[in-house]
Amino acid sequence: MRGGLVTIGTVAALLAAMGLTVLGLGAADNAVASFDASSWLWSTTRSELARVNGVTARVDTRTEVPGGRRHQMQVVQTDRLLILRDLNTGRVSSLDLATLQITATTPTAPGLGVSVALHEDAAFVVDAVQGIVRQLDPRALTPVGEPVRYPPGITGGTFDGAGKLWVAVPSEGTVSAVTAAELPETPGEAPPAGLSPKRVETYDVAEPAHELVVSTLDEGVAVLDRTSASLVTVVGGQTKRAQLSMTAPGHLPTRTSGPQVPVTVPGDRSVHVVRDSREVKRFTVPGAGARLSPAVAWAGRFYCADENTGTVYAFDVEGRLVQTVKGSGRPGPVELEVRENHLFINPPDSATAQVVDDRNQVREVDKYANDVLGGDPPPVAPPPPPPKKPKVSKPGAPKSVTAAAGDASARVSWQAAASNGAEITRYVVEGAGQTHQVGANQRALEVTGLTNGETYTFSVHAVNAKGEGPPRRSNPVVPTAEVPDPPASVTAEARPDGTVRVSWPEADGQGNTIARYAVTATSAGASAPAGESAKTELVVPAGQLEYGTQYAFTVTAVSDKGAGSKASPVSNTVVPFTTPKAPTELRASTVADQPGTIAVQWSPAADNGRPVTKYVVEAAGKSVEVTDVQATVGGLGNGQNVTVKVKAVNEAGPGPEASTTARTVAEPRITVTGSSADATSVTVTFTVDAGGGRATCTAATGGKTASGSCSSLRVTGLTPGTAYTVTLTASNAAGRGTASRAQTTDPVYGIATCKNGPDGDQRTYCDRDVAGRNGNEIFEVPQQDNDRQAGWVPDGRRLRTYCKVKGEDVDAWIYNKNKQSTWWVQVEYKGKTYIPWAWLNLEGGDDLDVLPAC
Repeated sequence: MRGGLVTIGTVAALLAAMGLTVLGLGAADNAVASFDASSWLWSTTRSELARVNGVTARVDTRTEVPGGRRHQMQVVQTDRLLILRDLNTGRVSSLDLATLQITATTPTAPGLGVSVALHEDAAFVVDAVQGIVRQLDPRALTPVGEPVRYPPGITGGTFDGAGKLWVAVPSEGTVSAVTAAELPETPGEAPPAGLSPKRVETYDVAEPAHELVVSTLDEGVAVLDRTSASLVTVVGGQTKRAQLSMTAPGHLPTRTSGPQVPVTVPGDRSVHVVRDSREVKRFTVPGAGARLSPAVAWAGRFYCADENTGTVYAFDVEGRLVQTVKGSGRPGPVELEVRENHLFINPPDSATAQVVDDRNQVREVDKYANDVLGGDPPPVAPPPPPPKKPKVSKPGAPKSVTAAAGDASARVSWQAAASNGAEITRYVVEGAGQTHQVGANQRALEVTGLTNGETYTFSVHAVNAKGEGPPRRSNPVVPTAEVPDPPASVTAEARPDGTVRVSWPEADGQGNTIARYAVTATSAGASAPAGESAKTELVVPAGQLEYGTQYAFTVTAVSDKGAGSKASPVSNTVVPFTTPKAPTELRASTVADQPGTIAVQWSPAADNGRPVTKYVVEAAGKSVEVTDVQATVGGLGNGQNVTVKVKAVNEAGPGPEASTTARTVAEPRITVTGSSADATSVTVTFTVDAGGGRATCTAATGGKTASGSCSSLRVTGLTPGTAYTVTLTASNAAGRGTASRAQTTDPVYGIATCKNGPDGDQRTYCDRDVAGRNGNEIFEVPQQDNDRQAGWVPDGRRLRTYCKVKGEDVDAWIYNKNKQSTWWVQVEYKGKTYIPWAWLNLEGGDDLDVLPAC
């Protein structure tokens, strides 16, 4: 068998190591097993089991299950034992919670059709397709005695509170209870002779070939007859029937606690409550669509999950909505289980769960808390829009209605009718003065009580919530005692192209020629014709059977006189499969910090009957293979537009690809939008196309650099009145982009200042140039050299400045507020000449630092 779920060696080693760290206790500590308010919850994204404490609503123990990522997992548990069945691989594993050790593994056929049940120390594997109920020793997963055998296509297979395993047989219209045999003292040993599980009770609950659904009770069982819209309870050996007002097929939880049984009808989003053999309440669940999980009764309320949004609605006994538990907003399964005086709400695809106590208090559980090993799940994409409601009408006529005569009997079979928007509830077969109602998934009927030699025809029509569809008539048949033998054996083979090959040895016609063979496919609780063949084999076309579901086959031989044999022995079980579907919700994006790289994410592809072993991601000639639902592809060109293709691979090969486009990070591009300047700085404004990356920006000119914002940069420390070219550079993982801008700094002006004093000669000191020293004198050098004096300017003359230089100390005294300095300023006056700073007040605050040194 492919893809084992858990190997004894790896998991034993994993759990042995875990036993040294869990809760700070050793592996032998019995607290893990004896605590009575917890449940193990499965997380598909992490391939992880988490034990949730119902009292604290926290995860206190966890373990990763190797090879189980994104697999569907059935988890059954008691206080001391945990059994897993991986639906993708079929592997069953038993975990002893007292020792934290895997005790055994055993294979089953993968897919839907086999289930496991556990109660105290009794464990069963129920093969619904073959009709085999086998007890296992949960310590070693070895068979205990002989199995209990039923006709193929049973349903149910769960324990009631009293420890009885209940199984319904749709072909007989019965339900029966099985009790477990005592286990041998040593795990794996054969039990004493005669010790085997036993069928201890059998009850008639419906007409043969009705469609049946089972929910076990605290003591006994409830059986929903979907064909007659009734619910039968079996409690204490007494059967009671309640007729229901539903007009579409209903569903039951696998286990019901308390005296009230909720029947959920997803087609009209209603719940019908049955108590004491009558329907006592009907209420409607908010929302749209038919993805409702069966309502569960708990602590005086009914909890129903909308699997399209993950929302759980709670109703009181009067059917009033009293609480809404918000979900993830995305489609996916939601598991509701009453265990250890708590209701556990677990969406396996989500990081969170909820616990509801017996006071109806809801608390959220973070299943990934406390540094759990394993990567984070992929980001949650927005939910898809709700599907448009189809037009609803009466069903169409059944297809290929065929009759084959037997000895005083006839076998009538047909293909499904079009439901026309409302799920088919039953088929009605009429003929030979008889009327039979047949379950929607039981599309074959043996009509007995006929007279050999007479000719009969039969008609079949479908019924849904809108009424009865048109009938279709069968071929005429003449019952006869001269019927052929059935084929002695049947073999089935699922093939990678999605087809199933069914073969058998030639049947004995008992003196007549075999004209054809009719093949019937049986799955859990269902039976339907698969096709006819004149040869000793039939290839069931791809897509006719549901991928991932278990099927077995029976064959009847039909003579040239139209006489049909009994059914052959049932074949081996197969699971149809083909290549996976295309991944969904494919998204590809630029990796900002890596050149030539894109990031790709997607939602898992439907595996079509076999686990997806890998995904192949292709982009521009580059290819990577991953087992997760995300990948990066590198080695591409910068700024390259690429088409990204992703396809899933399973045992059948690669499936169709999903595609999208992406672009790698490109070199930045700069667009200058403006510039400005003051005396000593230049500011440039611009925009940057970062090319999908994260850009950093700089501006440089005159040996000065600024960095920071990628929208505006200011370079300081420049010379006033100077023309500059500023170079802008934006950089990211792909490279650099540049642009330039010319800008001149503003010149600096000063005011020659000499104010006359109050007394004597002071009153005219600044009026004109005189021999000797005077205010506002300008020189060719930075000193008061009469031979180098360039001139004089009156008070208030505005002079353009260039730079500053140290020179002779000058004191302006009272004529310029006692300003004294050795600094001189180069100005524009008969060329570039110098004036003492003591006589020149710079505009803008007289800040000498704005001038560079000469």
